[in-house]
This record gives sequence, structure tokens and C-alpha cells, in this order.
Amino acid sequence: QVQLVESGGGLVQAGGSLRLSCAASARTFSDYAMGWFHQAPGKEREFIAAISWDGSNSYYADSVKGRFTISRDNAKNTVFLQMNSLKPEDTAVYWCAAKPWYSNNYYSQKYYAYWGQGTQVTVSS
Repeated sequence: QVQLVESGGGLVQAGGSLRLSCAASARTFSDYAMGWFHQAPGKEREFIAAISWDGSNSYYADSVKGRFTISRDNAKNTVFLQMNSLKPEDTAVYWCAAKPWYSNNYYSQKYYAYWGQGTQVTVSS
């Protein structure tokens, strides 16, 4: 079992930045690749970013490339999402999720076995 707890959400003006953190209880955090997903009001939850178990590879949705950066600290069992140049359309609930390291699909929610409780990000115009 892996428990995930997100933090760092809040209200920010357009153009601003936020850094989300996700702390994992996993016995061996490096057994898992990690992802971030979000769900905007009235929309389905969608992939934002993912990172391989060792941090050597990262993946992004087109909508956030160049603005968001995913990283991880395996010594601290934590994954981060640095969000810069935020836009009102980034307003959503953000979840972190964990999947086994050997699964090659980083984009599909169905491959992620563990999810956090979500944190709200609101970007005002």
C-alpha cells in the first residue's frame, strides 16, 4: 500500500507560480513512477506530467510543456510539480498518483494504482 498526500495548492494570480508536493508513504518509493493529473470544473480528469522511478525521464501534456516541471526526491519520498506562468485554465483539482516502475504507459490513469486526496489550484485572471 502507498499513501499519497498532496500539498501546496492555493489561489494565485495569472502569471504566478505554485509548487505542489506529494509525500509518499511507500516503503520503497523508487519502485514507483509518479504522475500528476488534474480535473478542471466540468471536465474529465486528465494527465499533466509524469516522472520515471529514478527521475531520468519526464513526460508532459502539451498544455503545460515549458511551464510545468516535475521532479522527485527519492531520499525524501516526495514528488514535486513546479507550476510557472499559471493561466486561469490551469484552475483544477490536482492529484498525484503512483504506478509500478515497470509499466511503460505514463499517460493513462488506469495504470496508476495509488492516488492522493487532491489539492485545489485556483488561478485568477
